[in-house]
Amino acid sequence: MKKILLISLITSSVFSQTSNIFEPIDLFDLEYVSNTEISPSGDKVLYQRNYNDIMTDQSFSNIWLINYDGTNNRPITTGNYKDNSPKWSNQGDKFIFQSNRDSKSQIFLFDLKNNSIQKLTNFQYSIQSIKWSPDDNYILFSSFIDSKRKSLIKMPEKPKGAKWNDPPVEISDLNYRYDSSGYRKPGEVQFFTIPVSGGTPRQISNIKPEKRAGQAEWLGNDKIIFSANLNDDSDYNTNNSEIYILSLESGKHEALTSRNGPDSSPKVSNDNSMIAYLGYDDEYLGYQQNSIYVMKPDGSSKFKIQLNLDRNISNIYWSADDKRIYFQFDDKGITKIGSTTLEGKFQTEVDQIGGLSFSRPYSGGFFSLSKNNRYSFTYGTSYNPADLAVGYKGSKKRLTNLNKDLFDYKKLGNVEEIWYESSFDGKMIHGWIVKPPNFDSSKKYPLILEIHGGPHTNYGFHFSSEVQLFASKGYVVLYTNPRGSTSYGKDFANLIHHNYPSQDYDDLISGVDFVIEKGYIDESNLFVTGGSGGGVLTAWIVGKTDRFTAAVVAKPVINWYSFVLYADNIGYFYKYWFKDLPWNDPESYLKRSPISYVGNVTTPTMVLTGEKDYRTPMAESEQFYAGLKLNKVETMLVRIPNANHGIASKPSNLIAKVNAIISWFEKYKK
Repeated sequence: MKKILLISLITSSVFSQTSNIFEPIDLFDLEYVSNTEISPSGDKVLYQRNYNDIMTDQSFSNIWLINYDGTNNRPITTGNYKDNSPKWSNQGDKFIFQSNRDSKSQIFLFDLKNNSIQKLTNFQYSIQSIKWSPDDNYILFSSFIDSKRKSLIKMPEKPKGAKWNDPPVEISDLNYRYDSSGYRKPGEVQFFTIPVSGGTPRQISNIKPEKRAGQAEWLGNDKIIFSANLNDDSDYNTNNSEIYILSLESGKHEALTSRNGPDSSPKVSNDNSMIAYLGYDDEYLGYQQNSIYVMKPDGSSKFKIQLNLDRNISNIYWSADDKRIYFQFDDKGITKIGSTTLEGKFQTEVDQIGGLSFSRPYSGGFFSLSKNNRYSFTYGTSYNPADLAVGYKGSKKRLTNLNKDLFDYKKLGNVEEIWYESSFDGKMIHGWIVKPPNFDSSKKYPLILEIHGGPHTNYGFHFSSEVQLFASKGYVVLYTNPRGSTSYGKDFANLIHHNYPSQDYDDLISGVDFVIEKGYIDESNLFVTGGSGGGVLTAWIVGKTDRFTAAVVAKPVINWYSFVLYADNIGYFYKYWFKDLPWNDPESYLKRSPISYVGNVTTPTMVLTGEKDYRTPMAESEQFYAGLKLNKVETMLVRIPNANHGIASKPSNLIAKVNAIISWFEKYKK
C-alpha cells in the first residue's frame, strides 16, 4: 500500500512539473519584487524579493543587490525570513532593513565594506518605519507601545489553583477592531532614535494616549516631520490628519496644517527649505482625489501645485535640485511615474509600474529616486508579477525576470484590451479579455465576469494568478473598470457617490454583451464572481438577472445597515458612503442592499469569506446564505479558516479560493 501511494505521489509530482498549463500549485513557485531602493549615487539598487514556501504555507522575503546596469545581481540576505524595507545610508556605504529573524520586526544594519550584518535593535515591540538621519549617525523608527486601561469590572480573587474563565473584555472605542490586526489594543505609536553604532533606543515623542503617529521624515538632524490624526475626535473624524513638526531636544510637537481633511506623506526638500505633502479639503465624497502641497518648515507660505492631472497621487520625491517633484499615479488602469515643477509643468516619466498584488490584476507598484534623478521601480505586465526595472529621463530597462523559469514552459492566456459603451448612458468603459491557452476562435467557450473590489480601485494590464487560473480551465475571463473605478478622473469615480451599487451593473452587463458579440462565447454558460466590492456587485447581479449559470459571491457586503455598524471602520463608512446614519434613513440603506433582492435570486450561488474578515465580516455572508436557503436556492457557504479580508495572505488560502470558484462553476456548467 505504501509503495502504491509513493508511486502515485511521484507520478502526480512529475505531471505537475511537466504540465504546460498554469495550475494552482504553481502559486508556490511565483516570485515578485517590492520595495526597490536605488542608491543615492544611482549606481546600485536594493530590492525585496518575495517568495512562497510550500512546506510552511508562508510568504517570505530576502534583500537582493544589483548594479544599475543589471550586472552583479546577488542576494544579501537568505533564509526563510521576512527581510524587508531596505534603506540606503546617505553616503551609500551601508543600508538598514527590517526583519522578523527574532519573531518581532527589528532593525538590522548591513555594511557593504565589511559585508556584515549587525542587529541594531532588540526592542520589546515590533518596529514600524525606519529612516536614516542626514548625517548617518542615527536611525529614526516608530513603534506601537502598549498601555493599560483601568478596568471597570472588578472580579474577586480566585482561590489558589482554581481554573476560571478569562476576565471580561471591555470595549469602549468606536473603532475597536481592524482587519488583519484584530481587536484594538490600548496604546499609541511613538518615535524613537538609536545610534547606528547600537545602544538603547531613545523615545523622542510624547504622542498622547490612544493616538497613532504616521509617516516621518528628518528635518535636519534635530527635528522630524510626521503625519497623524491626533485630534480628540479622531475616531469620529478619521480623515482629518495633519502634518506635525517635532523637536528632538524638547520632545514637543506642533501642527503645521489645520484644515478639515487629510494631510499626509510629508517629504522634506534636499536643502531643508520646503516640505511637500499630499492632501485635500474633505467634501465627504465617496472618492476624493488629493493634490501636492508645499510649505515652509514653519508651516507658512502654503500653496497647492496647480497640476493639470485629474488623478490621485502617491509616493512623492524631491528631485536632486529641488525644482521638481516625482510621484506615481494610476491612469486608465496603468500605474505610472510622473513629475512636476512647482509651477505645475507636468510630464509622464515612465509607465508599466508593476502591481504588488499577484492574485488579482489591481494597479499599484513602487519606485524610488536617487540624488541624480535615476529611478528604480517595480515593473509588471499581464504576463509577469512585479520585476525590477530602472530608468532615467523617460527611459526604462528591465533588470530581472524572476518567473522566467516557470513561464518558459507554462502557457498563459492572452490578454486583450477593450473599450465599449455602457447601455445606461453611452459612457466608454475600459476592460480586458483573457483567453484560455491554445484559444481557438472557432470554438465556443464559457465566460467568467470577474469584478474588482473597492469600489474605488481599478484593474489594469497587470498579472493576475486568479484570472490566469480561470483561463487555464478553459474559461474566457472578462474584467472591467465600471463607473466608480479610479484612474479615470474624479467625476467618473463619483458617479456612484451615494448610489452604489447602481448603474455600474449596466456597465458590467454591457461588457458581457460586448464579448458575446465576438462570437466565441457559449451564452448558456455565463458565470460571475467578485470579491469585496465585487462581491457586492455579484450579489446585486444575481438579484437583478437570471442570465448567469452560477455565481460566487466573495467577502461581500449584503446589508448596508448592518455593515456600517459592524465593519472595522465604524467612524467612516456611514459618513462617506451614505447621507445619514442608518436609523435616520433606512430606506436608502435597504434600497442599495443585495439582501433586499434575495427573493429574486434563482442562480446557484456560493458565498465565500474568510473567518477572520473584519472588513466585510462573516455575518454579512451568513445573512445572504440564510436568505438563499430560505428561498431554496442552490447555495453553499464556504468559510476560509484563519483568513482575513485579504484571503490570499497565505498561498493555500488563494488556492482554496480559486478551486472553490472553479468547482462551483464546473458543477453547474451545461
